Amino acid sequence: MTVLVEQLAESVGAEVSGVDLSRPLDAGDLSAIRKAHLDHSVVVFRDQRLTPEQHIAFSSHFGDFEIHVMAQFLLPENPEVLVISNDKNDAGEAIGIEDAGRYWHSDLSYLKEPSLGSMLYAVEVPPEGGNTMFAGMYAAYDALPGARREELAGLRATHHFASRWLREKDKAGVRPPMSDEQLAQTPPVDHPIVRTHPETGRKSIFAGGFCTGVAGMGEEEGLAFVDELTAFSAQPQFTYTHEWRVGDLVFWDNRCAMHHATDYDSSKYRRHMLRTTIKGDTPV
Repeated sequence: MTVLVEQLAESVGAEVSGVDLSRPLDAGDLSAIRKAHLDHSVVVFRDQRLTPEQHIAFSSHFGDFEIHVMAQFLLPENPEVLVISNDKNDAGEAIGIEDAGRYWHSDLSYLKEPSLGSMLYAVEVPPEGGNTMFAGMYAAYDALPGARREELAGLRATHHFASRWLREKDKAGVRPPMSDEQLAQTPPVDHPIVRTHPETGRKSIFAGGFCTGVAGMGEEEGLAFVDELTAFSAQPQFTYTHEWRVGDLVFWDNRCAMHHATDYDSSKYRRHMLRTTIKGDTPV
């Protein structure tokens, strides 16, 4: 195959074509995809037709899997796959996380070793809404004034999954409570706000919606500080908005990109997505 890469936005995002992810890929194709992922942080593959097993097989080229703590939303036969959906089962219970990611964040930033990347595959999408915005955190960091970079260099933020889950549960009313076991699996962790990418060596801002504060600051001050950084990073010159089509697979680098899902009318439309998540390493 001939892998073609077309940049989608100035700071983040590229479309990769000439590849069928349902088939085994040779070393050259995988090398080209890895390079595109490192160069652009978010890569889009259109018109794919993947079974969960094929989705898993492609994902496995990039590392081991991180199994999501909300186990009730994993595919029973393929626990590597998280379901993001507004579908219900015959008992009227949610089969996926309906309102996933409707705030700027990096997936699994609340782990001691946050995710390397996520691969989200579109099975069914609404005709309007339900898009995903991506922010290139390299570009956001590079645009900071020198004094601001110096200020951020020594700061660490606290990331906590349960705090965000509770906030979203209360806001939309579609999330179940976390069990004691799930709470125990996701204690708060601290990470540097400026992160050095382990493969590219580039620096980026690492914060987002799972942050509950900044070390050395009061709670309100810390949250306001993170919100200010997030707003700065989400400026149009740093972002790309992906308008989903059935058969899209998008692979983003959680080490240097944030994302934000947009709303859609879940009373009228179905949105059914499948996600694998690749293990990462400790931020430095």
